[in-house]
Order: sequence, then structure tokens, then C-alpha cells
Amino acid sequence: MGLVVGVVGGIGSGKTAVTDRFAHHGITIADSDVAARTVVEPGTPALTVIVEHFGEAILNEDGTLNRPRMREIVFADAEERSWLESVTVPAILDELRRILEESTSPYAILMLSGRRGQSPMIDHYLVVDVPTEVQIARVMARDNNPREQVEAIIKAQTPREQRLAFADDVIVNDGPLDVLHERVDALHLKYLEMAKVHA
Repeated sequence: MGLVVGVVGGIGSGKTAVTDRFAHHGITIADSDVAARTVVEPGTPALTVIVEHFGEAILNEDGTLNRPRMREIVFADAEERSWLESVTVPAILDELRRILEESTSPYAILMLSGRRGQSPMIDHYLVVDVPTEVQIARVMARDNNPREQVEAIIKAQTPREQRLAFADDVIVNDGPLDVLHERVDALHLKYLEMAKVHA
């Protein structure tokens, strides 16, 4: 496994816009949110266990996990959230490790969800930062969630100050997309150089 850059940021910070730009340069992206969906697809061991625990009501008509319903339950009950993580997190980590090990790009990006601030798989941390009010407004608009739910999600994530404390690089994503792309492009060149040394 070569150089792994961890992209971390709270919900609504724009991590996907950042990683999409790295992908544009041909960089492998191991996205924990994508992995989280993959490991609970119909027929997976994790989904079977989840249905045994929560019942069929947690499924959509097509047999897929009803994610909004699941989110409602686990953000209202810390014990249920902890149980769910005990099932999904090991499966997610295995999937991420597989993607990184199979990567052929000069370096790879590991995008972690807001709750998982750090990982032993990561060599260098890039934090995507945004003011909390911007986060709340973006998520409310994007997911049509009430403010209280968005605030609960942010509260459950690694605190912003903590993320910034372990950052090696920070991108402040509060401007237009072309500015964000310029910042990512500059970091891409930096990481290519770092990857040579890392190898």
C-alpha cells in the first residue's frame, strides 16, 4: 500500500466535492460512506444481522435498507447506534482496506465519515473545513432534514476543533467550486511528490 491521504470533514463540509476532484486526476478513492452502503446491500451478512435485530420494518419494499428510518432510530438511541456500528464498522474497514490494497494510482484517498476522525491506515490528513452554520444550512437544503436532526448528527461527529488539531493540510470550503478545484489541484501536485518519497 502506497501513500494514503485521509480526507476528513463534518457532514456538509464538501468532502465529496474534494474527492471528486482527486478522482478527476485518476486517484483511487476509498469512501467510507460508499463502503457503508456496499456492506448492507441485499444478501450481505451485515444486512441479515440488522434485519434480525430491528425487524423487516427497517427495509424498503425492494429489500434495501431504509436509511432514513435507520438514521432516525440510531440518532435517537445511543445504544442502538453503538450496536449498529459493532456490526457495520468491521465490514466497512475490510472493504476500505481491500480498495486501498488494490489501488494502482500514485497515492490513494481514504475518505472517512464524520464520526471516524482518524485511522491507522492513513499517512497524511487533509481536513475539509467549513463554518458550522454553513454545514447546517447545506445539510438542511440537501437532505431536507430539520435543523434539530442536522445538529444531532454534527454533535455525534468528531468535533471540528479536534479534526483541525490533527490536520496536516486544511481546505476551507466556503467559496465557489472553481476555487475549491484550484486548492485540490495544488494539493494533488504536493501529494504526487510525497508519494515518490513514501514509496
